[in-house]
Amino acid sequence: MKNKKFVWAVMLPAMLHILVFIIVPIGIGLTVSFFNYNPLSSDNTFIGLGNFKKLFLDADFRLAMKNTLVFVLAAVFLNIALSLLTAQLISYFKSNKVRSFFRMVFFLPCIAPMVATSVVFSRSIFPTATGFLNMMLNRIGLPSVNWLGDPKVIMISLIIYTIWVDVGYNIVLFSAGIDGIPAYVYEAADLDGAGEWRKFRKVTLPLLGRSFQFVIVQTLISHFQMFAQFSVLILKDGPQNSGLVLSRYIYKTAFEYKDMGYASAVSMVLFIIIIILSFIEQKKHNVDWEY
Repeated sequence: MKNKKFVWAVMLPAMLHILVFIIVPIGIGLTVSFFNYNPLSSDNTFIGLGNFKKLFLDADFRLAMKNTLVFVLAAVFLNIALSLLTAQLISYFKSNKVRSFFRMVFFLPCIAPMVATSVVFSRSIFPTATGFLNMMLNRIGLPSVNWLGDPKVIMISLIIYTIWVDVGYNIVLFSAGIDGIPAYVYEAADLDGAGEWRKFRKVTLPLLGRSFQFVIVQTLISHFQMFAQFSVLILKDGPQNSGLVLSRYIYKTAFEYKDMGYASAVSMVLFIIIIILSFIEQKKHNVDWEY
C-alpha cells in the first residue's frame, strides 16, 4: 500500500503536466478546428469539416506541406549521417577528456538561442556581398550565391543553418551509445580480422539500434516543429514563398489573419503527420537484442 502511494505521489505531477499542457491543448485545438473561429469576432459558427475541406483547395497549404517535407527529409538525413560519422570519429580518441572536449565543442550551438544565431547567420554568414560563405567561394574562384534571395537556394541555406545548430545534440547521443558498447565485442571482431568499416557496419550500427530509434524520432519531431529560422533568416517566407513551411503557415493564419479555426485544422494535420511518421519509425527500427 505504501509503495502504491509513493508511486502515485511520484507520477501525479508528470500526469498533471501531460494533462494540462499536452492533452487539453490538443483537445482544444481539435475543437476549434471545427469552427470558423476568430478571437476578435463574436460570430464563431460551427462549420464541421469545412476547415479540413478547405485544405485540399489551398495552394499555400500544399506549398507549405511540400517545403516542410523537403526540409525535414533532407535535414534529418544529413543530421543523422553527420552526427553518426562525427561520433564515430570522436570514439577513436582514447582519452575521455579529449572526447568530452569535442562533444562540448559540437554541443555549444545547441544551447545558443536560435533567434540570436539566426540573426548572426543572416547578417554575417549568408549575405551576398559580405557574407562569410560567399567570401570563401570567391577565394576559390566561384561566384557569389544569393543564399537568402534565390528561391532555389533558400531551402539549402535553411538546412545548412539547421544542421549547424542541431547536429551537436545527436552527436552527444550517438557518442553515448557508442561508449556504451562493451569493449569485448570489438575485441572479438578484431580476433576475427574485421577492419574498421566492417566493425562499424556489423558491430556498431546494429548495437546502436535503440539510439537510432530515439534519435530519428526525436529529430523528426523537432524538425517538423522548427520555426525560428524560418521567421528570422528569411523575410516574408522568401521569394515565391520558397521558405514557407507548415509551422510558419500556422502562425501566419492564426496570428496575422486571425483565422484560428483554419490554423487549428492545419495544426491537426501536422500533428497527425508527426504521429504517423513516429509510429512507422518505431515499428521499422524495433530492436530486441542484448550484449
